[in-house]
Amino acid sequence: MALFQTNFISYTLVREVQMNVIVPTITCPESMGFGLPEGQKPSHAGKAPYPVLYLLHGFANNGTVWGRYTSLERYAEERQIAVVTISAENKGYRNQPAASNTGLGLMGSGDRHFDFLAYEVPEFVKANFHVSDRPEDTYIAGLSMGSMGSLLHSLSNPQNFRAVGAFSGPMLDMSKSIGLTPEQRAALTEADWDGMVSEEAKELVAKAKAEGKKLPDYYIATGTQDNPQGSAAFARFLEKEGAKVTTNFTRNYGHEWQFWDESIKEFLDWLPRTDAYAGTLRRI
Repeated sequence: MALFQTNFISYTLVREVQMNVIVPTITCPESMGFGLPEGQKPSHAGKAPYPVLYLLHGFANNGTVWGRYTSLERYAEERQIAVVTISAENKGYRNQPAASNTGLGLMGSGDRHFDFLAYEVPEFVKANFHVSDRPEDTYIAGLSMGSMGSLLHSLSNPQNFRAVGAFSGPMLDMSKSIGLTPEQRAALTEADWDGMVSEEAKELVAKAKAEGKKLPDYYIATGTQDNPQGSAAFARFLEKEGAKVTTNFTRNYGHEWQFWDESIKEFLDWLPRTDAYAGTLRRI
């Protein structure tokens, strides 16, 4: 596995930014000739461009956290997929107004984090790394704030992604549940949760459908101690809009890294891949 810790000047954010890119390469056994077809020598030249996953971090984290708190590099190496992580600060992978303060640390700065992820990051990655430029080989996923970011970007540009992972973060209007006691929250019905799906999500889906764009496939997971009702409501919304959705709300976790480590592994195994490396699991 090759890990590139890259710094470059962003023309969208107008400053130097940092990005981590994981790219499969020869394994230690392969470097000594083990596990290769007879007569084949070790080589860094892949047989085809690699599929690529844009993986988003959560609130108060940065682009290194996935690699530090999970076995992401090993999972990607075994499954031969490139992974890109960026830092979006606490700004939700959205364009920011010139001045605002929501009380959640989302200070307005005029930064265009939506444009950076949607347009500049894929351009830079495809220009500098051996990854596929086919939408059917391109995926996006994230946890918490990054989960909402992956949903936002996939609904805004569904033509760019084959599949999406959303771990512990549906797009809901939570103002409808603020101030409720635990007992009141527990009494909420399925219809109540369905009513919390954000208007933004509904508008983005309606726009995509009006433009004849097909939604990608979705893998949605939340721990039983977190907010599975909200995630289930968003999954139902996507299914009603014609998307293919796979869910996992059965694991006994809260908002925590053990859950996200298991989720990213399960997501990578679930991906509907058709690339040259699909269907193989390397032993490293």
